[in-house]
Amino acid sequence: MRTCWPFSFLVLVFFLYHGVNGENPYRFFTWKVTYGDIYPLGVKQQGILINGEFPGPQIDVITNDNLIINVFNYLREPFLISWNGIQQRRNSWQDGVYGTNCPIPPEKNFTYILQVKDQIGSFFYFPSLGMHKAAGGFGGIRVWSRPRIPVPFPPPSGDFTVLAGDWYKRNHYQLRRILDAGHDLPFPDGLLINGRGWNGYRFTVDPGKTYRFRISNVGLATSINFRIQGHKMKLVEVEGSHTLQNTYTALDIHLGQSYSVLVTADQPAQDYYIVVSTRFTARVLTTTAVLHYSNSYKGVSGRIPGGPTTQIDWSLNQARSIRWNLTASGPRPNPQGSYHYGMIKTSRTITLANSAPIINRKQRFAVNSVSFLPPDTPLKLADYFKIPGVFNLGSIQSYPNWGNAYLQTSVMSANFREFIEIIFQNWEDTVQSWHIDGHSFFVVGMDGGQWTPSSRAGYNLRDAVARCTTQVYPKSWTAVYMALDNVGMWNIRSENWARQYLGQQFYLRVYTASNSWRDELPIPRNALLCGRATGRHTRPL
Repeated sequence: MRTCWPFSFLVLVFFLYHGVNGENPYRFFTWKVTYGDIYPLGVKQQGILINGEFPGPQIDVITNDNLIINVFNYLREPFLISWNGIQQRRNSWQDGVYGTNCPIPPEKNFTYILQVKDQIGSFFYFPSLGMHKAAGGFGGIRVWSRPRIPVPFPPPSGDFTVLAGDWYKRNHYQLRRILDAGHDLPFPDGLLINGRGWNGYRFTVDPGKTYRFRISNVGLATSINFRIQGHKMKLVEVEGSHTLQNTYTALDIHLGQSYSVLVTADQPAQDYYIVVSTRFTARVLTTTAVLHYSNSYKGVSGRIPGGPTTQIDWSLNQARSIRWNLTASGPRPNPQGSYHYGMIKTSRTITLANSAPIINRKQRFAVNSVSFLPPDTPLKLADYFKIPGVFNLGSIQSYPNWGNAYLQTSVMSANFREFIEIIFQNWEDTVQSWHIDGHSFFVVGMDGGQWTPSSRAGYNLRDAVARCTTQVYPKSWTAVYMALDNVGMWNIRSENWARQYLGQQFYLRVYTASNSWRDELPIPRNALLCGRATGRHTRPL
């Protein structure tokens, strides 16, 4: 009997640690990250492959599934993967950005243990360190609803992931040197759809059937427009929220955003262009894939359908038309609209203004005049081990001061269970795209000019869509409401990767003094330790 006690004790601790996770399935993945030759724009490049694939393997999970992803790093430099839109409930330890995790050293491995808790929808993963994203290493994530939870549309006949975005012929080392030298990135060389260039990828459909396309902008620098020759698209989901099912012929997708549309193969049997083009750029890049009818013997033909180019009003009006479906169930069996965000009084307003200052004669990017300086120790570890000197909570203000920009490891403090208003104010001539890890937020308003308190009169307080990434148009503002319901250290960043790399990001420390596993899981036993946390201990079990 005595020899059984240690094992039983370990089992008990495991289930206490995972809570309800023990009632949900576990899905296991082993990923080998390597370099390999790729030819996305017809030129041989060194790409980042996962299990030999570019883009990486698709992740398919069901709401509340637990993912055990063992990542082996066979690159010559440290590596991290982040999960764009996966909220990591109570578990910022698994977020996979440098502010929360030590990188995986070369020839080493790390096992991510995460849960898609109370989520559905379309997301993607990507390498978060340096400019690795410019070399690949990204892939799609599909979080399916549980079988008993109704979905507000009939099951489609197929489900396609579309990873689209801009691409450079220069490798990620060269791009990083450009940024480190104090310059912005040049204009991209082309666009890709699922890692392929012009007509390089084909989606096969049967006539008369309806298919779901999950489209993510995984690029570095540009917004894109997506359209399918001769076909309409019914929007059904945005980053985990079912939407009103509006029909579009073209759809703007900004950096880091993901959309799901239904497309019915209701045209004569032939092949049709699937088109992606850049938005708000003086020079318009375009690429195509092929929608192939299974009974077609005729290839693509005719002119490639044109789309919007620099029209901001067109895009703004479309963005305002995207609304939450208040009658649809979400991850749990209750209507999405049962959460009446518009009736909750906000406790705080945070205004974030982006800028492009020159600091020490080098191009940098900033938030509220602070250009983020990466610390020598991940912020989450420094906070947990109470390591002094890594960051200060007063290092970034919650409003712009329009003063001279400076370098700082910027962390903003916030309290658990606050309900806050965030204003993204953009006085630059470029479209901005902002992402918040660990949360979804309600996009309640956007308009041109300077935001003022009177702007609240135009807020949508009924059916604004909940998402994790939002655009801010040139010389405009976007307002969001967000419940700080997830304790942790969370990255708020530009999805323009040069801007993120050169400082347009910071961390929001959502804090509670409870020290309860109910509010935040303990540090993982396998957590990598680096910087000033080296030599410390995680926990015995």
